[in-house]
Amino acid sequence: MRNRLIMKSVFVSGAVLLLPLAVSVPAHAQWAVYDGANHVQSVLIAARALQQVNQQAQSLTNEATMLENQARNLTSLPFSVLAPLDQSIAQTAAIVGQAQGLSYNLSSIDQAFTQTYPQALGSPTSAAQMTADAQTRWQNARGAYQDGLRVQTGAVQNLDATRSQIDSLVTSSQSATGALQAAQSGNQLSALQTRQLADLTAVVTAMGRAQALEGARQVEGEEQGRAQLANFLDYGAGYTPGTAQMFH
Repeated sequence: MRNRLIMKSVFVSGAVLLLPLAVSVPAHAQWAVYDGANHVQSVLIAARALQQVNQQAQSLTNEATMLENQARNLTSLPFSVLAPLDQSIAQTAAIVGQAQGLSYNLSSIDQAFTQTYPQALGSPTSAAQMTADAQTRWQNARGAYQDGLRVQTGAVQNLDATRSQIDSLVTSSQSATGALQAAQSGNQLSALQTRQLADLTAVVTAMGRAQALEGARQVEGEEQGRAQLANFLDYGAGYTPGTAQMFH
């Protein structure tokens, strides 16, 4: 009986203590409820947004790298051998253009071979004229050999400049920062090879000219010797017998 009285006293005391709290809570107050699914969805949305930002940042980085590479590819080679090449080719052409005797001209060659190197000697000419023609042919052959040696000398002198230019181009190509510089180095190396081929062509042409004129001189000398021999052996009508009166 006593225990029941004690339990009632505790219950009444608790109720009295909780009553002020119940009275102090507003009628419109609501308890917050945790929504796990909504939280997960918010985290996923934030993760996707962060991923998009990272992708955009990477795209911008790639575009910057691409623009930098394009700028490098468009950078010109700071070294050029075109001007020295043009100058050396012009010098070789000038040496070839100073050919002595017969020049590299079709009309003058045809005219000279008609007059100085005829296929066959016509009417007998004077000894002085034959000597003058032979002297002209000899001078043409000698001048052609001299011209050939001058062209060879010019080609040999270009070798030192070519070696230096090739070294500079190879160094520039190895340190090229972009495709344009590499392509320009290759083009200039090809131009150097073209210059060397031009020198070689000039040398071969000059020496071929000298050999041709020397051969023509020998052929014409043989023809002149034949004509001189024919003139020497031509006694005219020969001896014609006639009447002679010894006594008057």
